[in-house]
Amino acid sequence: MGDQMNSKLHHVALEVNGKSCSADVPARTTLVDFLRDELRLTGTHVGCEHGTCGACTVMLNGEPIRSCLAFAVQLNGEKITTVEGLCKADGSLSVLQDSFCSAHAQQCGYCTPGMLISAQSLLNKNIRPTEPEIREAISSNLCRCTGYQQIVDAVKLASERLVQGEQE
Repeated sequence: MGDQMNSKLHHVALEVNGKSCSADVPARTTLVDFLRDELRLTGTHVGCEHGTCGACTVMLNGEPIRSCLAFAVQLNGEKITTVEGLCKADGSLSVLQDSFCSAHAQQCGYCTPGMLISAQSLLNKNIRPTEPEIREAISSNLCRCTGYQQIVDAVKLASERLVQGEQE
């Protein structure tokens, strides 16, 4: 009886990075697994799988969430933005992504997708964040390599560039 219940598939349809996507998945499929395994969007990283590291952060309707803590079926019909969705329409780096490169804000790169999502969510709401606001926005994302200062510097640089009129 248990195997029959576990094998039932549920249709999930989401808008991911501006495109309609759907698949039939088991009820217990997490959003991060849906993104990586069903949609092959592997930029979102799987870290702790407990919601504490932030590596799997994506935007749900513009707000950062932990994709390891949400089941794909719970989000049917919602809008998701992954790190792949941050680039410009022509595939080039966004201002924020380019600023991360310029400020050397990534080393191993494991936390980078989650950091970018958290920072972009902040910049979407506040193009001129203060350093404490930047630190608060990325505080739920763990990084073991950069020491965070370069990440803060990258977000400040992106803010300056955006204020000066660079287009996303």
